[in-house]
Amino acid sequence: MSIDPVKWESGELAILDQRQLPQKEEWIVAEEWEQVAEAIRSMAVRGAPLIGIAAAYGLALAHFKGRDMVIAKAGLAATRPTAVNLFHALDRVFAAEDPLAEAHALLQEEADANDRIAANGASLLSENATVMTICNTGGLATVGVGTALGVIRKAHALGKLKEAVLLETRPRQQGMKLSAWELQRDGIPFRVIADGAAAWFMKTHRADMAIAGADRIARNGDTANKIGTYGLALLARAHDVRFVVAAPTSTVDPRIESGREIPIEEREPAELTHVGSEQIAPRDCPVWNPAFDVTPAALIDAIVTDAGIHSPPFDFGVLARSHS
Repeated sequence: MSIDPVKWESGELAILDQRQLPQKEEWIVAEEWEQVAEAIRSMAVRGAPLIGIAAAYGLALAHFKGRDMVIAKAGLAATRPTAVNLFHALDRVFAAEDPLAEAHALLQEEADANDRIAANGASLLSENATVMTICNTGGLATVGVGTALGVIRKAHALGKLKEAVLLETRPRQQGMKLSAWELQRDGIPFRVIADGAAAWFMKTHRADMAIAGADRIARNGDTANKIGTYGLALLARAHDVRFVVAAPTSTVDPRIESGREIPIEEREPAELTHVGSEQIAPRDCPVWNPAFDVTPAALIDAIVTDAGIHSPPFDFGVLARSHS
């Protein structure tokens, strides 16, 4: 089933508030670019590709309302530092003669790219496959079928999937709340496990692949993704499980050589210390809460993009030349 988490409607941007899922579906109606920026900042809209699309429409909204495009671009760019799609999208829309048409074009390009990613990734799987994944990389995080979750969808459509194994994904539980919601809607077999159960599942059950999305991929293949992805890659290597990254080429940042140059966002302590409004940690409990980690290219067996399946050693220098 298709999911349209952002919709342009008569000069306004409707945004599905993912913080409310899976209990209820509520929409934010943004009439100004500042509301789009706040939706991105507050995690109402999330996922690197979708952040880029939402920001593109936010900038188009600023143009539509006759607002200062330079100020709007800077404000939208300041919302999330790790997802490179945000900056690519803003640059394209800012330079376009028709910002709204460019935002529409970006959305369609991402949807088409995800279809190709899904087909490329599913080709790596044999019959009756069990696939483990982290966070949410479906239509709620991108557009269309999604990236890593799109591969799972395509594998199911081809009759290759036995089940998807979804890591709960602390601290915001996007795997349990969002990926489970998407797969349940589509009738795709899955089960949720705690993050800490991944190693034991690999040890005691057959896992054919662990697959993750990406918020930024360096030229050498180092990949930033939701916190916990690095640990999942280490577990996969220890248990001889193939570890794959699925992402559009727009997530590759050819300007940086390695993951050491990727800025890692740190989020508020309350994500860890509270469940909703209830504090579960001791008062004044010290917290370190990085939202992402970086998986070294040496732990990645394949990077699947809309352009194909890339094998190690990775070198995205051709993209660097095309961006120069």
